[in-house]
Amino acid sequence: MKDKITLKEIAFAKQNINELVRHTPLIKMLHFSEKYDANIFFKREDLQRVRSYKIRGAFHKIKDLKATKNVDTVVCASAGNHAQGVAQACNFLNISAIIFMPTTTPMQKIKQVQMFGKDNVEIKLFGDTYDASYILAKEFSKANKYEFVHPFNDNKIIAGQGTIALELLEDTKEPIDYIFVPIGGGGLVSGILSVFKELSPDTKIIGVEPEGATSLKTSLQKGKNTELQSINKFVDGAAVKKMGDITFSICKRFIDDVITVPEGKICSTLLKLYNEKAIVVEPAGALSIAALDFYREEIKGKNVVCIVSGVIMIFPVWRRLKKEPYYTKVLNIILLSTFRKEPVL
Repeated sequence: MKDKITLKEIAFAKQNINELVRHTPLIKMLHFSEKYDANIFFKREDLQRVRSYKIRGAFHKIKDLKATKNVDTVVCASAGNHAQGVAQACNFLNISAIIFMPTTTPMQKIKQVQMFGKDNVEIKLFGDTYDASYILAKEFSKANKYEFVHPFNDNKIIAGQGTIALELLEDTKEPIDYIFVPIGGGGLVSGILSVFKELSPDTKIIGVEPEGATSLKTSLQKGKNTELQSINKFVDGAAVKKMGDITFSICKRFIDDVITVPEGKICSTLLKLYNEKAIVVEPAGALSIAALDFYREEIKGKNVVCIVSGVIMIFPVWRRLKKEPYYTKVLNIILLSTFRKEPVL
């Protein structure tokens, strides 16, 4: 198993995706810089097409499949950003996507996937959880001899996500001391590690997981890729029971630290971002920013990048959390500020 993706692979991915994927801005955040006595930058993947970084890996993988295997149909399983990335990529390339989503997926997310994919997408609702939907999608792809597009455990997907790292190096004049990266399945951080450990080895890559879904931290402690028995799904973009074998191998060798952030801290960060900067990010997108408080002393005087992974899907999160009063209260405040009317739960 490869311990990292090569620079050649990631450079090719960058060239391969540039007709669809945006080079997102790296923005210095003055308020945060003053607060932490450091140079704090946000890499704004929430401004990407489909509003998350997932389009990078999905487009690279699917475009490569079309070029090398002449595929006309792909299959994936997802309840969120990966599905939207696959849908957008297939619509752009004019091939078909069969996307398995859990039956519990909110209608707004289903409509978003359909909007990005248009007539190129067929959505199948199966299983109560992502894991159940994933198993069915894999069985379906194998039975019908369709290519399966994994959300993170795939070299092409990792290479696509790694293009973020190349953009960071292009956009910074000074060396980057720290990068805080949200971790779910590990595709994003594996791509970033593959670039920085080669081109900027002194940069510290800090993985950030929600306290309720510590798949990487647990696996590192046990010395092997370990499946969690249960997870808190609030940070749905990072709520993964088990990382990929490829991504775990890369993280195990290269990552500098992994920290966990309580869900309550993530909520307060969501509010701060909205109230102070009018930025509405998904819970996973707030992970890297929430982590700054846990590294206050280390980052003083340093150049620090937080990867903002994606924008919030307000209504699905809000609906799913209506039995969790604290989280609902936080999201209600955002909704009240945004729409100027009382949301109905």
